[in-house]
Amino acid sequence: MKKQILLIIAMLAFAVTASAQKFALIDMEYILKNIPAYERATEQLNQSSKKWQSEVETIMQEAQTLYKNYQSESVFLSEEQKTERENAIVAKEKEANELRRTYFGAEGELYKKRESLMKPIQDEIYNAVKAVAEQQSYSVVIDRASASTIIYATPRIDISNEVLAKLGYSN
Repeated sequence: MKKQILLIIAMLAFAVTASAQKFALIDMEYILKNIPAYERATEQLNQSSKKWQSEVETIMQEAQTLYKNYQSESVFLSEEQKTERENAIVAKEKEANELRRTYFGAEGELYKKRESLMKPIQDEIYNAVKAVAEQQSYSVVIDRASASTIIYATPRIDISNEVLAKLGYSN
């Protein structure tokens, strides 16, 4: 009997606690689309990425040209010349791979540039979300864009427009 009473009290306490929490959603993709600084940063990243990719492709093209020349001339080359050309091809491919790693690697230039351009925007959004959540007493704010397990949520709990207004962008 005591166990049943304790179980009922625990369930009531859980129900009261769960109902006291307020939840809200934001759509980070929607928010970012409405921030001009994000669009400019994205464009800057795309331009840098294209430029760096072009540099890598140029060096890879040079390596392919060296290889084609080597194939067409290999019959006329001595063993020493073949080894020399093969080493030149390998060095050129290595140079291209190193440049690719420098620009696009885990700690590469693109990563650093993205970090320097996007972090201030993300911090500003985080602070705005936090301010709106504290102002309206939300316990949890979930990003609809990254939460793939949300099947449906009522638009009433979406505070994306309030976050944009807090950032100074009205919709």
